[in-house]
Parts: sequence; structure tokens; C-alpha cells
Amino acid sequence: MKQLLPSAQSGLFGLPLFRARAFRVGLVVPLLALGQQPARPPAVPSVQSQVQASTGAVTFSASANLVVEEVTVKDKSGKIMTGLKKEDFTVTEDNKPQEIKFFDFENVEEVAAAAAAAPPPTLAPATTIAKLTRTEIAPEAKGETKYKDRRLLTLYFDMASMPVLDQLRALDSAQDFIKKQMSAADVMCIMRYNGAGVEVLQDFTGDRDRLQSIVATMIVGEADNMSDTNNDASAADTGAAFGQDDAEFNVFNTDRGLAALQTAAKMLGALNEKKVLIYFASGLQLNGVDNQAQLRSTINDAVRAGVQFWPIDARGLQANAPLGNATQGSQGGAGMYSGAAAAAMQSNYAKSQDTLFTLAADTGGKAMLDFNDLGQGIINAEKSISSYYIIGYYTTNDALDGKFRKVKITLNGGLQASLDYKQGYYAGKVFGKFTAADKERQLEDALMMGDPITELTMALEVNYFRINRAESFVPIMLKIPGSDLALAKKGGAERTLIDFIGEIKTEEGTTITNIREHMDIKLSDSTAAEWAKHPIGYDFGYTLLPGGYSIKVLARDSETGRIGTFMSRFVIPNLEKEEQRVPISSVVLSSQRQDMSAALFNAQKGDKANATQAANPLVQDGKKLVPSVTRVFSNKSDMYVYLQAYEKLAKNDKGETEDPAVKPLVSYVTFYKGSTKVMETPPVKVTEGMDPKSRMIPIKLSFPLSKLRPGEYNCQITVLDPKSNKAAFWQAPVMMIP
Repeated sequence: MKQLLPSAQSGLFGLPLFRARAFRVGLVVPLLALGQQPARPPAVPSVQSQVQASTGAVTFSASANLVVEEVTVKDKSGKIMTGLKKEDFTVTEDNKPQEIKFFDFENVEEVAAAAAAAPPPTLAPATTIAKLTRTEIAPEAKGETKYKDRRLLTLYFDMASMPVLDQLRALDSAQDFIKKQMSAADVMCIMRYNGAGVEVLQDFTGDRDRLQSIVATMIVGEADNMSDTNNDASAADTGAAFGQDDAEFNVFNTDRGLAALQTAAKMLGALNEKKVLIYFASGLQLNGVDNQAQLRSTINDAVRAGVQFWPIDARGLQANAPLGNATQGSQGGAGMYSGAAAAAMQSNYAKSQDTLFTLAADTGGKAMLDFNDLGQGIINAEKSISSYYIIGYYTTNDALDGKFRKVKITLNGGLQASLDYKQGYYAGKVFGKFTAADKERQLEDALMMGDPITELTMALEVNYFRINRAESFVPIMLKIPGSDLALAKKGGAERTLIDFIGEIKTEEGTTITNIREHMDIKLSDSTAAEWAKHPIGYDFGYTLLPGGYSIKVLARDSETGRIGTFMSRFVIPNLEKEEQRVPISSVVLSSQRQDMSAALFNAQKGDKANATQAANPLVQDGKKLVPSVTRVFSNKSDMYVYLQAYEKLAKNDKGETEDPAVKPLVSYVTFYKGSTKVMETPPVKVTEGMDPKSRMIPIKLSFPLSKLRPGEYNCQITVLDPKSNKAAFWQAPVMMIP
């Protein structure tokens, strides 16, 4: 691997007890470029109106700093108040009065009532089903309101999260709604996410025949390849070919699914009316690999775009047997009898619905969970859009600082009513011609603001290894796809500076330490070609006490101004209190051991760097075990497993501590596909290497992955203590690629 030697500047500050240990950045496992487009800060929708008395038409023109609010006004009895004028409203932004420039009333209820009184239209049978076309959401043209007095409903099918039976239930409920419930006041858009990207199968239309044919084509599977949309190990990632490339950032679906929802919300943001996105999915569970910043960023962009999420769990009401149903084997073990297996099953099911509930609650929608009539969820979303007012104003604060602006709308003249509207928005952000001080302030503000930026893709892994009875060393590994940074070279830059900033906080919100680093990369033609295929690995370490923590890290490409955020929570357990199981550290899975001399960037030099490397248990014999942050492995490579077990001092009959010889431990690795055991390594007896100070016993395993076919597996590490009849288990999802 070619060595790159850019210059570097470093800075680190934190509390004395929590000492910084190790910093290294380098090229790691080669990966292919993402198929995901970088997210951009959405422009604030802008509208300027001119109401023509003769025709009642509303005209629009674009402006960069116009804010649009959809306001529902109800009286004490819950009825929509009509006939209000713009003089009846007062708008403030951050307590500063704003002048209303655009005002319009969307009389959806009147159109819906007139449609209900009319006879239902006759649907002509579709003799042929046209091949699906990929379109975009057409923005509203200047000088007209395209969907005045209409409900805007988007049917969004997350095919990547739904197995085939759930897909059929969702599509069947959509067909039934279009045929029996859709009114003349409704216009519908159909979107699909298949794991590769968001497809707009049909822009907003009231043509029932067209909508029916689109859904029917999805059921038939023409041009859809249903086998590729299954959420199982055989599904192909059509966004980028698998290989030793940064497609590993695309494998696990949660972040990608949330990013796809964010893309859909931005598309709908081109329209100024109130929008509802009906999200069909079979749950969406966040796990330790996923970026919490992506969830928050998706919600914030939906609020900006005026989009409400109405998730529908396509699994319906499920009666889960405590020990599993007939589709899977028994879990086995003592958990069957203690209730632990049933509790874990129920907990995982509830977690898969928590994200759906959060998406709905934070955008003004409502999730429909544990209900078999999926069509009722569409009806509920339809009824949520009643008549409302559109109010637009040019904000007096034109600073594009990305900060939250609080909006308050009230009624004048003593009118009493309840108002439903967006309580604020985040301003746009620009990089532009910032000075060095401006760039520093922008990065610090980005760290503090509640609106995360996800323009760069990031993945992070936190591990912990006990140093003594009170402290643990916590190495943290961060990965960024090199293809994201290669854009700087395409823009003609000869070098780029990557800025890192972050902080670690306790559960109570106290900042433990801060992260601040700069990495200067020369972008010659040869190195730029390597960056296009290889991710950047950036790692650092701290000494922390047991407890719960949160970490937030931002990375910025200073050439393009693109920023990525990673947020996560982690827990360092108090292993001294572990009595039921063998006390073990976290587990590192890797497919690469890298020479320390091959690192691209070292924040520390000389004796200090050597001392830091000595404190890091992942550095041994001049080589470092590089954690596979995304847990994607080629079945042509070997897997390295590293963890530590900790021996407790025994006490004799007199209560005195003894220092016996190391008790032999046995460890092995098992791979499961569902509940089926696919592969298990031979047990390895561990009897050597105990550190007398920390009572640490290192466990190192390595084995080829050639017996595993490409697909997704659960990897389980088992550690047994035959003498005390104790065990420890660790599990994580992994993906095998050719």
C-alpha cells in the first residue's frame, strides 16, 4: 500500500482524568464508491403571490429567503375557521414581527364534500400495464398554484425493509384505497425505495386508472425484480457492485432507508402545499452500527419541506409465540425457560416500531402499528389534511447560519382559535468565501446546533478494554468513504484539509473531553485515484470510567465545505460487578492488520506516539488491528477476532485473596443465518498472556471465511470458563461479499 505523507496540525484538550491515548488516520480496507448522492442543505421554499380578483388565480415567484407556513385554524368546537384574511394574522420570527407577503386559503373540505355528493367515477379495466417510468416531482411553475384545494398524498413503499408477503399486503391496501376511497380532492404520488435509491414511479395525479396500473405493475413485479427487494442475504445491492470498495457503507439498511426518506422529503419540498407521506415498511430498527444523526437530519428536512410522515407497519398485528413460530427453529439454551428469549424477541419487535413512531411524532403525523387493515392508515392520513391557510413572509434575518428560527403565529382582534403550524425551521447553510475564522466558527456552531449535517457519509465504532479495576481504554474508529473526498480533486484542488471536531458527554450532559484535529491531504493524480476507491480510517482513544456516554463527531472537507455528523450512545460496563458471566471487553472484528508505518496521519510523534501505541491493545508487534466499522467482509479473506477476558482474584476460607494460576478459557466463533447454524470454528483453549496488573487474558482468533457464502449473518463469539461453569456471549450482524 502506497504511503502518503501529508503535513498535519493537531490539538486536543480535555479533563486530566480522561487522557487522550491514540490518534491515527490511514487508508484502510479498500471499498467502492457510494451510490448515494451527497445531501445538500435544502433551499427554503419561497413564494410570492398576487391574487387576481377576476379569476381567483394565485401567482408565485421565487425568492431565496421566503418562509412558507401551512396553518390550520379551528374554533372551540373543532371546526375549520374560514373567511380569515391576512390582516387577521400576526407572524413573528425569533420575536421579531414579519410582514405577510403571501396569503391563500386551501379549501380542501369544500372540494371533498362536492366530490362525495357526486356519483363515483367508472373505472375502465386496464387491459395492458405499461412499463414503469422513472420521473421526478415537478415543481410548481411560476404564476400558478398547481394543486390548489387538493390533498397531496404520497404512497412510499420501502421494499428493502418488507418481505414479499408484507409488500403484497401494502400494495393491495393501496389498490383498495385508490379504487374505493380516493376522492376528487385527492392527488397522489407513488414512490418506491428498493435499497438502491428513491424512484418516483408517478408524480401527483388524480388519474385513478394510471395509479391503479402503477400499483398493479409493482405487484406483478415487471421491471421490479421482486427477488432483489427481499430483505434477506440473497438480495443484491443495486446501488453499487459488491467488492473491496466503499460499498460497505451501503450494506446495512437503516441509515440508507432514512437517507432515502430524507431525499423523498426534499423532493416534495418543491411544492408549497401541505404534504403527507404514507410510509409502508416492516419496521425500522436502529442498532449500534447506525448513525443517530441521520434520523434527526431526516426529521428536520421533512419539517423544512412541510412533509408529515404517516408510517404504516406492513406486518400488521402479530401474535409472536414466546419461543418462536413454526418458521424458525427453537432458540435453545436456558433463555427458553427463564423468559429471557421471549423478552428479547418482544424487545426487538418493539424497537423496530420505535423509529416509525419517532418519524411520525416529530413531523406531525401518526404511526399505525399492530393493525391488520393497512388501508385504514391511508384513510387516517387523508383525513388529517383539512382546509388550511398558506402564509408566506420574507424573513428579516437573511443570515445563512443553519440555526433554528422560532416562528409564532397568532390571531388578531381577540379571535379565539387553535392554530396548528410548524413552530420553526432551520436556516440554510453556505460555505462560500469563509475566512479561516469563519470556517472555525462554522465548525463549532455545527457541533452545537441541534440540526445535524449529513453531507459526508460516516461510520463509527467504539470499543472498550479495561486498564485497571476503575478505568477502561476506549479506542474509537471513524471511517469516511474516500470517494466523498475525491470531489475536491475533481474541482481542481491540489490539496484538501479534513477538519475533525467532536465531544464525548456523560448521560447527564457533562462534557468529558473534546476532539479537534486537522488532516492535510495532498491531491496528486495518483493519490486522488486511491481516495476514489479507499476509505479514510481515523482513530483516537480515551481513558474513561464505567458509565453511559454519548459521542458526537463532525468531519468537514474544507475544500468543498461538505460536513458529516455521527452521533451515538455507548456504555462502558463495570466489569467488577459481573458475577453471572465471564467478564469480557468489547469484541473487535477485522480483516486487516496494518503496519503502523503505513498510516497516512499521526497526531503524535516520537516517544509520545510510542507510549500511546503501547497503551492501545489493538497495536501489537508494530501492527495495528483495524476494526471493520461497517462489519463487511470478503469471503476470500480471513477474519481476525480480538477481545479480552478478565480474571478475578479468588478468596480462601479465611477471606484472604489468592493469586491462582490462570484458569483455562475456551473460545469459538459461530455464524448463524436466521436460527440456522452455518459455521462454527474449532474451540481454542486460552491459557497464556495474562497481564498480572489488570488480570487481563487476551483472546485472539483468526480463521478463513471461504466456507461462508455471500449474505448476511449473525456472528456470535462464545467464551467459556469450564472451572466456574460461566460463559459470555457477544453477537453482531455481519455481511459477507465475494
